[in-house]
Amino acid sequence: MWKDSAGQTLESFKRLDDGKSEDTGELDFSGLLKKREVVEQEKKKKKDDDDLGIPPEIWELLKGAKKSEYEKIAFQYGITDLRGMLKRLKKAKVEVKKSEAFIKKLDPAYQVDRGNKIKLVVEISDPDLPLKWFKNGQEIKPSSKYVFENVGKKRILTINKCTMADDAAYEVAVADEKCMTEVFVKEPPVLIVTPLEDQQVYVGDRVEMAVEVSEDGAQVKWMKDGVEMTREDSYKARYRFKKDGKRHILIFSEVSLEDRGCYQVMTNGGQCEAELIVEEKQLEVLQDIADLTVKASDQAVFKCEVSDDKVTGKWYKNGIEVRPSKRITISHVGRIHKLVIDDVRPEDEGDYTFVPDGYALSLSAKLNFLEIKVEYVPKQEPPKIHLDCSGKTSENAITVVAGNKLRLDVAITGEPPPLTTWFKGDEVFSATEGRIRIENRVDCSSFVIESAERADEGRYTIKVANPAGEDVASIFLRVVDVPDPPEAVRVTSVGEDWAILVWEPPKYDGGQAVTGYLVERKKKGSHRWMKLNFEVFTETTYECTRMIEGVLYEMRVFAVNAIGVSQPSINTKPFMPIAPTSAPQHLTVEDVTDTTTTLKWRPPNRIGAGGIDGYLVEYCLEDSEEWIPANTELVERCGFTVKNLPTAARIIFRVVGVNIAGRSEPATLAQPVTIQEIVEQPKIRLPRHLRQTYIRRVGEQINLLIPFQGKPRPQVVWTKGGAPVDSSRVNVRTSDIDTVFFVRQAARSDSGEYELNVQIENMKDAATIRIQVVEKAGPPMNVMVKEVWGTNALVEWQPPKDDGNSEVTGYLIQKADKKTMEWFTVYEHNRQTCCTVSDLIMGNEYYFRVFSENICGLSESPGLSKNTAQILKTGINLKPFEYKEHDFRMAPKFLTPLLDRVIVAGYAAALYCAVRGHPKPKVVWMKNKMEIREDPKFVMTNFQGVLTLNIRRPSPFDSGTYSCRAVNELGEALAECKLDVRGEVAAACLSG
Repeated sequence: MWKDSAGQTLESFKRLDDGKSEDTGELDFSGLLKKREVVEQEKKKKKDDDDLGIPPEIWELLKGAKKSEYEKIAFQYGITDLRGMLKRLKKAKVEVKKSEAFIKKLDPAYQVDRGNKIKLVVEISDPDLPLKWFKNGQEIKPSSKYVFENVGKKRILTINKCTMADDAAYEVAVADEKCMTEVFVKEPPVLIVTPLEDQQVYVGDRVEMAVEVSEDGAQVKWMKDGVEMTREDSYKARYRFKKDGKRHILIFSEVSLEDRGCYQVMTNGGQCEAELIVEEKQLEVLQDIADLTVKASDQAVFKCEVSDDKVTGKWYKNGIEVRPSKRITISHVGRIHKLVIDDVRPEDEGDYTFVPDGYALSLSAKLNFLEIKVEYVPKQEPPKIHLDCSGKTSENAITVVAGNKLRLDVAITGEPPPLTTWFKGDEVFSATEGRIRIENRVDCSSFVIESAERADEGRYTIKVANPAGEDVASIFLRVVDVPDPPEAVRVTSVGEDWAILVWEPPKYDGGQAVTGYLVERKKKGSHRWMKLNFEVFTETTYECTRMIEGVLYEMRVFAVNAIGVSQPSINTKPFMPIAPTSAPQHLTVEDVTDTTTTLKWRPPNRIGAGGIDGYLVEYCLEDSEEWIPANTELVERCGFTVKNLPTAARIIFRVVGVNIAGRSEPATLAQPVTIQEIVEQPKIRLPRHLRQTYIRRVGEQINLLIPFQGKPRPQVVWTKGGAPVDSSRVNVRTSDIDTVFFVRQAARSDSGEYELNVQIENMKDAATIRIQVVEKAGPPMNVMVKEVWGTNALVEWQPPKDDGNSEVTGYLIQKADKKTMEWFTVYEHNRQTCCTVSDLIMGNEYYFRVFSENICGLSESPGLSKNTAQILKTGINLKPFEYKEHDFRMAPKFLTPLLDRVIVAGYAAALYCAVRGHPKPKVVWMKNKMEIREDPKFVMTNFQGVLTLNIRRPSPFDSGTYSCRAVNELGEALAECKLDVRGEVAAACLSG
C-alpha cells in the first residue's frame, strides 16, 4: 500500500536532469518508497542514489561483472546512460547477504563457444530441498539437450551442443531463494579452410581469387600489399567482392598491371596470402607455316596455330596483302589461321607470310609450283624418278616435326609405266592402308605418314623398273620432336625466401638442340602452377626468389628446343623456405670459477617459421683458432655452464642458434675470459619488509627468504640473543645465493631479535630481523558502573592483564537491558578506559560489557560489569491522540505513461511505466491489443508499482503498438506506446 499524498507523489516523479524541460531526463521511481516528509538535503541524496530505471537483477549482474564487460551488458539490456550507471556502481556498497539455501551460487555470467557444452553448477545447503531450473522464466525439463546431475550437495545443469537459442537468462530456485546468471554463446573463430592460391595471368584476363572459410556469412578483410581493400574503392579499382556461402571471391573483370601484388585475407581465426602476377601477353607459335609444292589445278593450304584464339592477322604474298576471292579463302577458327588457294596457277608461286595484329611477329612459307612438261617420248623409255625434297636440309633428306603429316609425292616417268617398290632400310614396305601407307598412281607414287613418330626416322628407298630399265632414289627422313623432360630435378639449398633448383639435361633432345628451360612452382596441395621465367633459361641451376617462409612448395622444369616445350619433369620433393635464425643477443658472463664459466644470453631477434631447436656453445683458447663444442646436445634455455676448463686460461666463448635450416651467425664475447675464481665480499640483501618489525599471528607460518651474495660460498649462521636458534622450532635451509628461515606454527615465544651472519674468511656481514608474534588481548578488568544521572551512566574499567603481545588500540562497549539481555554496541574504538553511555530508557536496568581490541581484533571474551545502571522513571502522563482512519483505496492511475520508442534490432530494450492503485491492481501487457502470455522473448516485472517489459533481442517483427492495462475493483487504466524496431543499416542512417 502506498501512503503518500498526490503532491508528494508528483514531487517524487520530478525529472532528475537540472536545466532541462519537464519532458526529458530520468524519473525518480525510488522516491515512491521513501518517506514524504523529507528536507531538501535528503531529496538531493535521493537523486544521487537513483537506480536509473534499471531492474535490480541487472544491478546484481553489473556488480559481479568486470569493468571491461560494463559496456557489453549495457548494450545487451538497452542501458543508454552509461555515465550515470558507472557513477551509481562507484557509490554502491554491496552488502554480502549470507544465503540459507545456497552454499555456492551461479556465477554472474558464463560464456561458451557455439557447438560446445556448458555446465551450470550450484551447491545447496540441504540436499533434500526441491530445486528447479528456468530459462527466460520457463521451467526446463530433462532431455538429451538439458541433463540434470546430483553430486552430493552439488546440482549441475549440462547444456549440450549450444546454439544461439541457448543465449539466454537462466535461473535456479530452491525453496524461496533464487539465483540467476546469463549464458553468452560465442561464435567460434572463423578458420581458413581453403587458402588463396598464387596466380599468373595476362593483361585483360578475368581473375577470381577465392578463399573458403569455416562459417557461412563470416566477415573477412581483404588486403593488397598491406592496404585494406574496401567496397568504396572497388569502383575506382575495377574489382568487386562476392560471397557464395563459405566462399569469398575477389573478382577482376579485366586485370591490369596495377593489380599485381600480394593479396591477403584476414579473419578472426587466421590469415592467408597469395601473389598475383600480371604479365603482358606474349604470343606463342604452336604450329608454323610449312613450305608447299603443288601441281597445277591442285589446292594449296597454308595453316598456322598461335596461342591466343582472339588474335587476328593478315596474309601477305611477296609483301602484298592477300585479299579473299573466288579462288582464295582466308579463315580463322579458334587458334588456327588458314589460307586456301584453289586451282593453283603458276602466278601463285611466291613467299606467303602471316602477320598477327598487334605483335612484332611474322610466319613465312614458300609455295613452289610443280610444272609438268609433256614431251613426246618413244614407246620404250627407261623409268625415271623425279624427286623434289621440300624442306630438305641436305641431299635427299627431309625433316618433319613429330605429330605432323608428311606426304611425299614422287613423280615417275617411263614407258611402259614402271613398277614402283618402296623400302625402309632393307625391308620392302608395301602397305596401302594405315598410318603409314603407299599411294600409287600412273605418273606418281606418294609416301604418306599421317602422324610422324620418332620410330619413323630412317632411310627410305624408292625403286622403279620396266622393261627399258630401272631407277633408284634414297630419301633420309628425319623426325624432330620436343625434347624429353629434364632429369634429376631437385632442390639443393633453401633460405628465408629463396631456393636453389638444379637438374640434368634430357637424355633425348628431340633431334634439335635444347635452347633452354622453363621453371614453374606451386604451393603443396594446390593445382595452380606459376611460371618463374618467360625467357628460356640456358643454365641447369636456377635461384627461385620471392617465396613465403614456412610454406611448402613443389617445382618442375620444362626443356625447350626449336620444336617446342617438353612435358614437365617429375615434381621435386616438397620443400619449405626456411632460414637460420639471427645471432643470439646480449651474450654475457654470469659467473666464473676455477674450472667453469656460466654464460647467459637472450633469444635471437628473428627466429622465423623454422623456430629454434636450441643453442650450441663453443669456445677456443685466446691464441688458437680451433673452436671446441662445449655441449654435445642442444641447449633449449638461454644459459649454460661450461665445465672442465683449464684454470688461469684466457678463453673466448660464442653461441649459435640451431634450427632445421642450420646454424645462425655466432654471438661472440668481445673479450676473452680468464678462468679464475673471483672473490666477492659477502653482503646480505635484506628485503624491505624485513627492515622493520615482522609481525605474525599465533599459529601462522613464518617463512623468510633472505638473499645474499659472496664468493666462494659463504658460511651462514642464525642466532637469537647470542645463542644458536632452537632447531626443534626453527628450520633453516641455505643455498649458494639465499637462506630460508621457517617456523611451521608461530608461538609468542618465537618473538625476539634474530641475527643473521654471513662470513667468508675474515670478511663478514650481519643483519638483524625483529619478529613479533601476536594474538588477541584478554578481557578488560573490573568493569564497573561508577555513576548514573538522568538517562546517562558512567562506565569505567582497567586494561587487560594480557595484551596479546601487542598494544591495545581501543575498546568496544555494549549495553543490554536486564529484561531481554540483547546486546547493542554503544562505542567502537574507544581509547579511554571509561565512557559515558547516554540516551538510556527510563525505568530500565542495564548491564555493560567491554571488549579489548588490538592488531588481531577484539578479545575472545568481554569484561562484564559487576553492577547495573538503573534509570529511574519520572512522572509523565500520556494523553491518547484522537485520529480518523484514512481511506487509502483508489482506482488504478498511470503516474508515468509509456513513451514511443525507436530501437535497433538485436539490442535488448525495455518499456517502462508507473501505476498507482489500491488494492494492488492486476497488470496485463498487450501487443497490438493481443495479450502477451508466456513468451520467453518478453520478461515482465512489477517492482513497487514500477512496471517493466523487457524485450530480448528484438527484430523488425516486434514493431507495433504496446499497451499496459491495470485493473482493480475500483476501475482500470490503460497506457499505450508505439515501438519501432529498425535494422542496423537503417539505425545508422537515422543517427547520421
